[in-house]
Amino acid sequence: MSLRALNYLELESQLERSGIGTAARQQRAALSRTDVEVITSPWRGGSLPRAALSAATGRGAFADFDVAHCNLIGPGTVAVARHAKSEGIPLVLHTHVTREDFAESFRGSGAIAPALGRYLKWFYSQADLVLCPSEYTKSVLESYPVDAPIRPITNGVDVDALAGFEDLRAEYRERYDLEGMVVFAVGNVFERKGLTAFCELAEETEYDFAWFGTVDDGPHASETVKRWTRNPPENVTFTGWVDDIRGAFGAGDVFCFPAKVENQGIVVLEAMACGKAVVLRDIPVFDEFYTHGEDCLKCSTRAEFRRALELLERDPDLRRRLGENARETAAEHGLDRVGERLEATYEALAEGRLPA
Repeated sequence: MSLRALNYLELESQLERSGIGTAARQQRAALSRTDVEVITSPWRGGSLPRAALSAATGRGAFADFDVAHCNLIGPGTVAVARHAKSEGIPLVLHTHVTREDFAESFRGSGAIAPALGRYLKWFYSQADLVLCPSEYTKSVLESYPVDAPIRPITNGVDVDALAGFEDLRAEYRERYDLEGMVVFAVGNVFERKGLTAFCELAEETEYDFAWFGTVDDGPHASETVKRWTRNPPENVTFTGWVDDIRGAFGAGDVFCFPAKVENQGIVVLEAMACGKAVVLRDIPVFDEFYTHGEDCLKCSTRAEFRRALELLERDPDLRRRLGENARETAAEHGLDRVGERLEATYEALAEGRLPA
């Protein structure tokens, strides 16, 4: 008999364009390749209003599931966690948010981060099992400390969803007026992801730079994001949201990601799956997955980033070699493996034991 698992992402519609949204979609795509039956709403009837009506008529507010796997940290997830604990349902909390990676994301996020850390310590400690994307993130959680078993599992990469990116190259380069060796980034525009380093690097070089991703200019946008995106260097294009992310990987040549903090970085795996040469900031999490000189180049200073770009422009063979090796690295994070791990995790917890 197959397990029925809740895979819940609170505020899912608002997080569609985020890395958390991508991670949850990939979990579900991975589980679709297994015998696990997945539901995505914890509420009986599929919505809170219907759940409230169901509760009022004595049938309960929650749907039936054997394992609860939650991807966010808000009040809806807290309600699911309380229900799971009261009913003896195994509870898996997936770490996509830490105090460290929340800082430098939104206006005032640095000031909020310490209080968030205290909340996350309590929140994740409720779990029967905490899943996280990397050994680095596990060490962060242990430092809080989180009082629950913690297991790293890759976010994976949906290689099939990127198929055909090459066919969009000409269209997207023309759309955004990009020429030559295009240095690019993908994802929401945050300072934590290396925005200032990206723009200052562009100022020191003559390559076309493009950042494909949502630019938040609302009241909670950071002043740093507003400053760079409203008055960017002449050779930097901020595209805003693009409907087909494959176009970004088609248009770009060198993926440059000077992020300060990451739990894994799905977008790095996506660039690698497309065979792009990748230049990363040398931070601990990337040491787990990538090797300098084999499937990427790692840099610590702006001067090193500049020399890396110059080297990749002069040496197309190096670009190709790094890209080919990067594609092999990405293949190790395929969704088949993610699905197998998740299925084994659910089965172990349903049997009252921890997964290996």
